[in-house]
Parts: sequence; structure tokens; C-alpha cells
Amino acid sequence: MGLSIDEQKAVERFRKAVVEPSQTKLVILDFWAEWCAPCKALAPVLEKVSADYAAKGVVLAKINVDEEQFIAAQFQVRSIPTVYAIFQGQPIADLTNARSESQLKAILDQLLAQLPVAGGEAGAPAGPSPAEIAQFVKMGEDALAAGDAMRAGSIFAQITEFAPDNAAAHAGLVRALVLEGRIEEARDAMAVIEADPKLAADPAVAPARAALELAGTKVDEGELASLRAAAKAAPEDMAAQFAFAEAAFAAGLRDEAADTLLAMVAADRDWNEGAARAKLLKIFEATGLEDEWVKGVRRRLSRILFG
Repeated sequence: MGLSIDEQKAVERFRKAVVEPSQTKLVILDFWAEWCAPCKALAPVLEKVSADYAAKGVVLAKINVDEEQFIAAQFQVRSIPTVYAIFQGQPIADLTNARSESQLKAILDQLLAQLPVAGGEAGAPAGPSPAEIAQFVKMGEDALAAGDAMRAGSIFAQITEFAPDNAAAHAGLVRALVLEGRIEEARDAMAVIEADPKLAADPAVAPARAALELAGTKVDEGELASLRAAAKAAPEDMAAQFAFAEAAFAAGLRDEAADTLLAMVAADRDWNEGAARAKLLKIFEATGLEDEWVKGVRRRLSRILFG
């Protein structure tokens, strides 16, 4: 075909991510880039609609135009975001101008009424595949990592509706609600988990439990200011430092919390049976061990512990 090795690899990636799924499903193909603000504004709409329509046979595929320039060129993408509906390997509709949830759903309803999409209106209902569920879970985790709790919560809530046995989605919903400060709703979501022995025993739930436990120490702004002042006035008072660190993290001030706990470990790592280090480990678990902030704090803790 006269393609270079890199171009052949790009075609193969596209075949697996778009062409193969489109043989039986309707693929929403989103061309985007990291630097594109309109792309980031549209992404939550595409993710929500694709999740809503997953049981009807709709899946979302994303192409980063900076990383897949050859594929973008084949589609003659001149501006982004550019969004197509793909079925059986062919673009059948340009969805670029459908920027709202209602507009996008209206077009999808028309397409699904005409196409033999697996799980669509013309076929037997079918839920999303495990791979598709994993894709949505990753979207939620990415949103959490970016600090977008509202978007993450919406994604995880959608997953729990069509995959109620997915522990990662239930746990993600709890963590998103905690991040938003909706603690009572987070407790309700955790109660759903605890009521199901299989969900409750899943390791994915541990970070959610840790996040909810840490959120239980939240205080109002006046109390936080008093705890900060007490800690600053008596740096040798470990109990005062610990109380402020707990409240600071619960208030979303994780840098202040980490700095305080690290200073405590450096001053007296054995205080209260290593409470400061244990609290840091709990924070790491609640935030996520792959989180870049956590990785940085863990490196600082290692330097203190091991020189």
C-alpha cells in the first residue's frame, strides 16, 4: 500500500479501536487535542451521551490529532473538535455541530432507528462489554485525577446503572462525592457497597473507604483557622500538628496537610505509634497510588525515612 511502518501501525490501531467495534456498534469518533479548549468542553457531553446509549450499542472512540496525524489526515480533519458517527468502518454522519446533549441524542436516535446496531432499537438489548465498561471507568478515573469531581461522579454513576456489580465504579462514585464535599451522599453510596458482600470485599473499595474516613474530620473555616494557629504557635506539639493536618486534608488543603505530616515524621517518626506516617499512607490510598501528587509526596517521605 506504500505506507511507512509508522503509518501501518497507525492504521492497525485505528482498525482495532474504531473499525472492528463499528462492525456491530455505532462508534462516536472524536478528533481532539490536549491544547484544544472546545474539545475539553465537548468531552463531558460525548462521554455522558455514550454512557447513556451504551446499552443501545453506542461506543466512544477518541483520536488525538497530535499523536495520530496520519489518521486525522485521512479524514481531512481541518479543525477540532471534529466528531463523526462510524458504522461498519464508514463515516455515516458528521456530529461536529451537535454540541449539546439533546442535539447529540436526537441524531443518535435517528441513526439507531435505521441501522442494525447490536443492542440498538432494531435488535435485542445488550449491555456494554467488559472492555467498554473498563473504558468508562478509566474516563472517570482520569476526571478524578484532573480534579473534576462533578464529571467523574456523573461517569461513575452512569456505570453503576448499567454495571451494578462493578466495584471500581461504585468506589469511584464515593471518591468523587467526597471530592465534591457531598459527604452524606458519599456515605449513602458507601452503604450500597457495604450491603453487597461481593462489592464490599473488592480491593477497589479500599481507597473509597479511606477517602470517606478522612473526610469525617472536616471542620468549618473558623475551626480550621484555629487549628492552624495552634499548630503554628506550638510546632513541638505533635497533637496540635496532627489535628491541623487532618482538618487541612479534609478541607482540600492536601499540600498543607502533607507538609505538616512530613515535618512530624522528620521530627519524631515514632510519635503515637507512627500516627503521622500512617495518616500519610491513608491519604495516599484515598488519593490513588498512581496520582502524581502522591508520587511526589511518597518520594519526600522516602527521603525522610531512608535518607
